[in-house]
Amino acid sequence: MERMQIGLYDVFSPAVMAESPVAADVYDDHIRTAQEAEQMGYEYYFSIEHQTSALSNLSAPNIYLTALARATSVIRFGMMIYQLPFHQPIRLAQDTAMLDQLSRGRLEFGAGTGVSPHEFIRWNVPFEKRRKISEEVLEIILQAWTEQSVTFDGEFFKFIQVLTTPKPYQDPHPPVWFAAHSAASFEYAARMNFSVSQNIDTDPVVGEKFANWRKLSEAYGHDDPKPKAFLTRHVHVAETDEQARAEAEPHLVMPREPDPEFDDSGRDAMARAGMALGLDNRYANHEPTPEQMELQRIFRERGRSYDFWVDNGIAIVGSPDTVTRKMMEQRDLIGHDVFCAHHVFGHMPRDTVKKSIDLFGKEVLPSFR
Repeated sequence: MERMQIGLYDVFSPAVMAESPVAADVYDDHIRTAQEAEQMGYEYYFSIEHQTSALSNLSAPNIYLTALARATSVIRFGMMIYQLPFHQPIRLAQDTAMLDQLSRGRLEFGAGTGVSPHEFIRWNVPFEKRRKISEEVLEIILQAWTEQSVTFDGEFFKFIQVLTTPKPYQDPHPPVWFAAHSAASFEYAARMNFSVSQNIDTDPVVGEKFANWRKLSEAYGHDDPKPKAFLTRHVHVAETDEQARAEAEPHLVMPREPDPEFDDSGRDAMARAGMALGLDNRYANHEPTPEQMELQRIFRERGRSYDFWVDNGIAIVGSPDTVTRKMMEQRDLIGHDVFCAHHVFGHMPRDTVKKSIDLFGKEVLPSFR
């Protein structure tokens, strides 16, 4: 088994943005964190795009990533994920190709469909067609990156000999990751030879899904390089297990009601569109699949129990030795290639977060080099 690579997962939630009355100060602070992570040996830096949502306020990701690219030198970075249905594909292809050029080939392209109905309602994008839109967007982006011009005749996009410049720095293009939870998403990723990412399911379920995806990928007989598997987990490190739990537990066990993502305006947007909220505040107006019901269960239990977080590997909390051991056990079970530590969660004070990152970088990372 090859060495597991380690990254930093950074989310710009309302709590993060509230750290300063000036957004520029917050962006500068997080870019400094990326620089420090690079110096400590983190190999990846990722954030996530959400639109008109309280989950993340990084709504113009390529502008932020360009600033980060010019402030760093070796760390690989990207969105995990871009919400593909909200993007004009030619523009996203050209913007990310230029970002890859400006970083001299350090961009990782994370793609996904989006899961929050109210975001789609506010953008007037059909939620029920998000998968088909996403597949068209990705097909166009790959064509724009690798061919002289783009000609495409789809259900949602039509282009005739569009010249796209620049091409990416990486040959043939940046690595593509697809955020996958459903069997259909894993099958699509295997068919397209995309790497995959996961962040919600329990460890045994993730391990099973990754194993099935690898079998599908091998069956398609793609050429090397082989795609990779990516796992994000909440991580908090302190000097002792007891201190780590005391610092992390209040910011992990936070009930989903009321959920800031679905505040009054979010609920109103869905009600006006005739959509009802599901048990997890995400799935609406249809019978949930078994996979969706499992995600609903996870969201409920996370809001009730600290033990549920740690017993299922969704959070890794403890001293440096404990965190190192748990990460190794998790890798043996799941077999992922890249692990991203999500240190910023809940309303944890910034100095506590920075201490956790510093301890992780100095005392946990060396075990994985």
